[in-house]
Amino acid sequence: MIAIINYEAGNLTSVERALRGLGADCLITQDLARIADAERVIFPGVGAAGSAAESMRRLGLDRALRQALAAGKPIMGICLGTQIIFESSEEGDAVCLGLLPGQTIRFADGLTDEDGRAIKIPHMGWNSVRLLRPHPVFAGVPADAEFYFVHSYHPAPARAEDIVGQTFHGRDFASVVARDNLVAMQFHPEKSGRPGLQILRNFIAWDGKEAADAI
Repeated sequence: MIAIINYEAGNLTSVERALRGLGADCLITQDLARIADAERVIFPGVGAAGSAAESMRRLGLDRALRQALAAGKPIMGICLGTQIIFESSEEGDAVCLGLLPGQTIRFADGLTDEDGRAIKIPHMGWNSVRLLRPHPVFAGVPADAEFYFVHSYHPAPARAEDIVGQTFHGRDFASVVARDNLVAMQFHPEKSGRPGLQILRNFIAWDGKEAADAI
């Protein structure tokens, strides 16, 4: 069973619907025992980093996530769930979960696209991901695939080796990060058509142990 962590940050039913469409057994839950019993965990989300991280702590879900990580269970972060795995966020100077070293930062003012035109913030719409190294969750995903983004902040990992993929929006930013049994992405795979469903399909089958071999 896949536990979809409900930390009151929204964007849950679309993930559940996509997983069920792939034949996966999944459950949206705050129940710590259910999360402990799950074979794998997804924590999606939209909204503000500070309130999301505080909800995780208030509900004890931060401890549940750390326990799942320590147990080697495959874990996936999506969008806001990716941002709060780092130590802090510039959004409200929030203290986050610290599962990976680094922070989440806002897109700088004055950035331009390849043609010198000012980019829009938030970054909203379809964009590609350039993989820096292979990862099992991206197996079979076309190199030219595009994914759906909507965000004003993005991950800035402290360790370059944690970055799996980059996306350009006025600058290259880390759009996919991973270490051991944790993989997280700034875009929404559940809203990204066939390539996104392939990522979720791969996650359903992933044992969480291959990422280190792919570094």
